[in-house]
Amino acid sequence: MSRRKRLQGALLIGLGALVVATATGAHGQQGLATRGERTILQALQICHRMKDVKARLLCFDNLARQNAPPRFAGKLGFKTKPFEINEPHILRYRSEGVIFVLYLFDAKGEVVQNLHIGGGGEDSFLIDKPGIYSLQIDGSATWKIWIDPSE
Repeated sequence: MSRRKRLQGALLIGLGALVVATATGAHGQQGLATRGERTILQALQICHRMKDVKARLLCFDNLARQNAPPRFAGKLGFKTKPFEINEPHILRYRSEGVIFVLYLFDAKGEVVQNLHIGGGGEDSFLIDKPGIYSLQIDGSATWKIWIDPSE
């Protein structure tokens, strides 16, 4: 199975666990934990109960990735300072607004990829070549961006 297919599968497993935990979180246990903490704890338990070792690990990895702090976060427009990657990385981006355009630039300032989300949501792009990059974000609301090794 290709790396991209495994990542897509892990994303679906982890998101499924998070959706189930979120759906049950409002009616879940009462205690000292906040609703967000209960949601994460419930998602962790869903991963923990998985019998297939690979699926369980992918579920845990995806939950860690989904709950990691973003590398960049802001509102409206922003241009990052250059950053370097030494191996393929996944550029994951989420927007709360109806307009979100993300430009990935190489070290020469040339556009490598033009990415967008219409109506809010989340998507990702594989940066497959090592190098120096920067981002320009044009959005209508808040956004978050993560840059993670592709494994």
